[in-house]
Amino acid sequence: MDHIELEKVLPAEIEARSFEIITEELGDIPLIPGTEPIVKRCIHTSADFDYAKNLVFSEGVVKHALNALRNGASIVTDTQMGKAGINKKKLAKYGGEVFCFMSDEDVARAAKEQGTTRATASMDKAAALDQKLIFAIGNAPTALVRLYELIREGRLNPELIIAVPVGFVNVVQSKELILKLEHVPSIVARGRKGGSNIAACICNALLYMLE
Repeated sequence: MDHIELEKVLPAEIEARSFEIITEELGDIPLIPGTEPIVKRCIHTSADFDYAKNLVFSEGVVKHALNALRNGASIVTDTQMGKAGINKKKLAKYGGEVFCFMSDEDVARAAKEQGTTRATASMDKAAALDQKLIFAIGNAPTALVRLYELIREGRLNPELIIAVPVGFVNVVQSKELILKLEHVPSIVARGRKGGSNIAACICNALLYMLE
């Protein structure tokens, strides 16, 4: 077996060392003040430095999102994987919880009756909740399209939209729709990259920033 020199890092120090490496490798790439922990956590989750350039933050979004979480906002995801990745214990400390309606029978029934996707129907169900909501969308462009429609119709006023679906079909276009909502706080991964893991890690980055 060839000899490979491994860096000696204690298990408890791996994450801290990872963030040191990320900071070193980012070098002089300019990041918007206050967004650094979010960008770095996305890079940490994906090992993809493109997030330093493709994440778009609406003005004042981080401060607004932190206030919303502090005041008990809940999070709606479009996948069970996204829901699983969010630190629910930290969120519960502030009175929030995580919802994913994709597997609900009434959502499946509504999608079938209306000829839409479950993601679309689950956004309709979320819009009926009477509470502060953050939407973390990492998979379904149709969820973003429906959010855009609900907001334009005055039926939804989210605290934050995290728009980071991954893929090739309508992904880029759906993210651009969210960017058109100038008065809605948003964090958008422009282009094709993203995923449920990125949606969850942005939520977690915000939660860790509360401490």
